[in-house]
Amino acid sequence: MTTILYTHDSAAAHQMPPGHAEQVARYAAVLEGLEGLDLDRRQAPLAVDADVLRCHPASYLSWLRNGAPDQGLRMLDPDTYQSPGSLEAALRAAGGACAAVDAVLAGEGGNAFVAMRPPGHHAERETPMGFCLLGTVAIAAMRALDHHGLDRVAVLDFDVHHGNGTQDLLWNEPRAFFASSHQMPLYPGTGAALETGAHGQIVNVPLPPGSDGQLARVAWDDILAQARAHRPQLVIVSAGFDAHAADPLAQLDWDEDDFAAITRAICDMAAACGAPVVSCLEGGYDLPALGRSVRAHVKTLMEAAE
Repeated sequence: MTTILYTHDSAAAHQMPPGHAEQVARYAAVLEGLEGLDLDRRQAPLAVDADVLRCHPASYLSWLRNGAPDQGLRMLDPDTYQSPGSLEAALRAAGGACAAVDAVLAGEGGNAFVAMRPPGHHAERETPMGFCLLGTVAIAAMRALDHHGLDRVAVLDFDVHHGNGTQDLLWNEPRAFFASSHQMPLYPGTGAALETGAHGQIVNVPLPPGSDGQLARVAWDDILAQARAHRPQLVIVSAGFDAHAADPLAQLDWDEDDFAAITRAICDMAAACGAPVVSCLEGGYDLPALGRSVRAHVKTLMEAAE
């Protein structure tokens, strides 16, 4: 089977201020990293309101729609901005994730990667933050649970920053196992090991600054043992590549081989459970490292899909 890639040019229309880390060039770096790979390339559709509203209230979605600027930028928090094209990009990121869930559950591909921006794992129920507007992976997880009727989904986040938004959106959802490794201390300051969810279904593994890829692999072996015990029917990945040693926003010491190894371990766990994998781009702010890391991640997904 093949790996499905969801992208859309709207990702390049989500504008940030000059010098902002979550820059348009990230999208170009990702696409360049995927050049030449034999992927089933598809356009990311817009998310339908019903999917978004499983995670965000209608008032929040209306606030994003009604407040969208006709030109220039709207500051949502000190790190997060909305441009005229931002909401479409965010809706296509979430829509691509939902379409990927539909496709892998229908057996159209062995797994899928959603290469869109803005990222999503910091967006809480009614709060945009950390460059994120909509909780992409949580929206996809809830589609799998409520639309497709799955009983168990695992959401796994290896971005260097804690996925506080995903945690917020899935905190009370017993059908969703959520696990995150992340540097601590670091933005947004959440993700302590004692944060375990309303049903004990959340696992947080803080890593100290300077942690290398070997420590990460050991941490993920433990995370995946717990994920396997959940017996997921679908695995969704928040694939952030800002734990790379070259990244300017954090101080972990991973490289492309570490991302490939963790991806392989995730795919092996998912295969043992008979669960397809959907991966969604999150962070990664050194452009050359991002391109290399995404390529390593997706090539590993392709190997697992064969």
